[in-house]
Amino acid sequence: MTVALSAVVRRRVRRRVPWPVWVFLLIPAAVELGWVFWPGINSFYLSLTKWNGLGAPLSVGTKNYTDLFADDVFRQALGNNVIWAIGFGGLSVAGGLALAVALNRPRRGVGIYRSAIYLPMVFSLAVTGLFWRVLYQPDGTINAALGLVGLKSWEHQWLADPNTALYAVLVAAVWRQVGYVMVLYLAGLKGCDPSLDDAAAVDGTTPWQRFRYVVWPQLRGVNTVIFAVTVIDSLRTFDIVWAMTQGGPYHSSELLSTYMFEQGFTFLNLGYASAIAVVIFALAILFIITYLVRATRQED
Repeated sequence: MTVALSAVVRRRVRRRVPWPVWVFLLIPAAVELGWVFWPGINSFYLSLTKWNGLGAPLSVGTKNYTDLFADDVFRQALGNNVIWAIGFGGLSVAGGLALAVALNRPRRGVGIYRSAIYLPMVFSLAVTGLFWRVLYQPDGTINAALGLVGLKSWEHQWLADPNTALYAVLVAAVWRQVGYVMVLYLAGLKGCDPSLDDAAAVDGTTPWQRFRYVVWPQLRGVNTVIFAVTVIDSLRTFDIVWAMTQGGPYHSSELLSTYMFEQGFTFLNLGYASAIAVVIFALAILFIITYLVRATRQED
């Protein structure tokens, strides 16, 4: 009886939904399916083929994946992506959180500071890369500043040295990302209950204790969003690396995304590039699902 009643209720709900609503829902769903999900699914198929973009793809099974892990450049790009994810995520989150805490309380001029810190996010990654490429020139601002403060021995060709190229690009990427993370944490801090912080202060706790045990647990939802965004951004980073080094010198700043682009659009090895894209997708899903499962268990 209950099942039949619920079925009748569902049918009535469907009848109440006007047909224009279904049209407005189905059209974007069809566009999303055709422009996002279908190309993504097709990448899995292409990763099992050899294809140069012309003619029919030739099925090669899992050969692209076996070739990947025998590829020295791919392994170096994978290692660079690990360094990038740790550095980009760690520095962006730490810097953004520190700035959000410092600029959370209203005071004179705080809006100007927030805007100035967020301003780099307005620029595209390609423009940011070109801007920092000029700063890193041998006669650029960074070396000039080092000379002015008496550190002339530190002057360096930052982007031409395989030992420093990746980290130089990483600094530029963090400089742009930290303002975005700061804004997300500011939104999270505005949602925290101030009465809990005041009560903890009355009990004689230190500012660090109040943040650690009162504020930080209330930022769990924001942390989930920031973790997902940071992992995805670190794995799909392309523009700024390509604008500054194109993965060089000697693949020292090569990431999975730049190597995928090079294989797909420079060498027209689209099957191999699709296999790299599948690896990027698998890594993103693995990190995000692992974090979400862990966060869910902590809530329980």
